[in-house]
Amino acid sequence: MSEYTQGIYIDGTYFDVPLVSVKREAKFLDKYAEREEETGDLLRELIGVYINYTMNFGTIDDDDTYEKLWDTLTQPVAFHDVTLPSTKRHYTFRCYVSSVSDEMEKILDDTVKFKGLTCKYIAKAPARTP
Repeated sequence: MSEYTQGIYIDGTYFDVPLVSVKREAKFLDKYAEREEETGDLLRELIGVYINYTMNFGTIDDDDTYEKLWDTLTQPVAFHDVTLPSTKRHYTFRCYVSSVSDEMEKILDDTVKFKGLTCKYIAKAPARTP
């Protein structure tokens, strides 16, 4: 599996880290959606389409870079501005981090090496509206 050749920006800070997978999901949010009683026809008003991401990072060998990324992703703030690789070179959006996970790979004398860092970003506002 090849890695992406671009890193990411979070709140203006560039992280030159290997991206193994960047999964994009378009979620459609309705103001209301209900069925008409007589015909069963769906009545709906769409607020917009929210673009959310799940990102899997590759092995980050530098402990300082790993800790800085972990600290940024788990920072207790309402929102982040994230710039990801895209077909148009990059896509920037405001989001919140809904979850971050990793697992210990090696416990060494002076450090711990982690693997499988995964992060989920949920968009604050719709990317597309009707």
